[in-house]
Amino acid sequence: MRVIVLGAGVIGVTSAWFLNQAGHDVTVIERAPEAARETSYANGGQISVCHAEPWANPKAPWRVLQWLGEEDAPLLFRLRADPALWRWGWQFLRQCTPARARANLQHLVRLGLYSRSELQALRAATGIQYDERREGILHFYTDEADFAAAIPAAALMRDTGLDREVKTAAECLAIEPALARSHRRIVGGTYTPSDESGDARQFTNALVQRCEQHGVRFRYDCRIDGLQDEGGRISAVQVHGERGAELLRADAFLVCLGSYSALQLRPLGIRLDLYPAKGYSATIPLRGGDIAPTVSLTDDGQKLVFSRLGERLRVAGTAEFNGYNLDLNPVRCRALLERTRSIFPDIAGYDEAEFWTGLRPATPGNLPYIGRTRYANLYLNTGHGTLGWTECCGSGHAIADLMSGRQPAVEFPFIDGI
Repeated sequence: MRVIVLGAGVIGVTSAWFLNQAGHDVTVIERAPEAARETSYANGGQISVCHAEPWANPKAPWRVLQWLGEEDAPLLFRLRADPALWRWGWQFLRQCTPARARANLQHLVRLGLYSRSELQALRAATGIQYDERREGILHFYTDEADFAAAIPAAALMRDTGLDREVKTAAECLAIEPALARSHRRIVGGTYTPSDESGDARQFTNALVQRCEQHGVRFRYDCRIDGLQDEGGRISAVQVHGERGAELLRADAFLVCLGSYSALQLRPLGIRLDLYPAKGYSATIPLRGGDIAPTVSLTDDGQKLVFSRLGERLRVAGTAEFNGYNLDLNPVRCRALLERTRSIFPDIAGYDEAEFWTGLRPATPGNLPYIGRTRYANLYLNTGHGTLGWTECCGSGHAIADLMSGRQPAVEFPFIDGI
């Protein structure tokens, strides 16, 4: 069947790949001049099944209150007259119970394991390269209470099939010797040797090339003005590009628009519990004498990740709930570098760091929307929050299966008729 995919980030492009591999005729619509120019542009670089603990957990409400008013807080809610934010916040609090946090964690681990396996299979089949590294991911802790709190979550992940191991401080330094230079004492960590890292933007653009070789069409600089419904189905998408205004028709439509999915679907009466969580990153050039990590790392206390991407160090993290604002906040940019410098003081290129910010599509319980809407031919693959890179191949394969009338291979609460 003819399928139009809306959005050419890592989720949209992987979805297009798997739909094409399933035998469908696929066109991708993207408002930017090329793929992966927004949320997939400069993320943290981790394929991190170990990041399955949802933001909404029993500890979260107290921490959010502690961080209110701190401009450099890891999780910052800007209190504003935005009904969507307050509605999202209420749903977030409802997900903070132990039972819901546990269930959400298990769902995310299963999807993440499946997705990582699908990424590895895609890489083997295509030979695609993206500065990937396969040394695992080490979560390290500089606070004893944070370390103690991480141990039950790691145990639950192991019970769900993920090899997340608790490590002493000495074991952490053996896994990543660059941590020995830290000005902050490492008190322990957890290590997931099967996790990976790599450049999501490189991956996405390399996969675009493979898609095009297999007949997928990409329409760039093409604004999406709305979806048209007719008798319980979507008949067309209204776009405006180099050819002017057009109505593009297809048999099925797939929305992969990240944080903008909710805005695009609202006129159709589909309300998603989805809000943009603004994240920051800094990309720091590395030189021969630098003492920089080679293993991908997570500073759990500050919610920062570090990934070696060729001769660059990518540090990313924090979440700011401030609507669709994309301004770079210099306080939060400085906080990224200050924390990184305190852990890796022997890197020369901090003054040359390139900063970026993007809107991650967050749901209250961190579970993405994957599946069919109330419109028989309108599907969603969106709402992956900080885990879009981790979950892209599993989500892409699953939605291709659902749109082809097959049951996906992963156990997950797919939507049906939202």
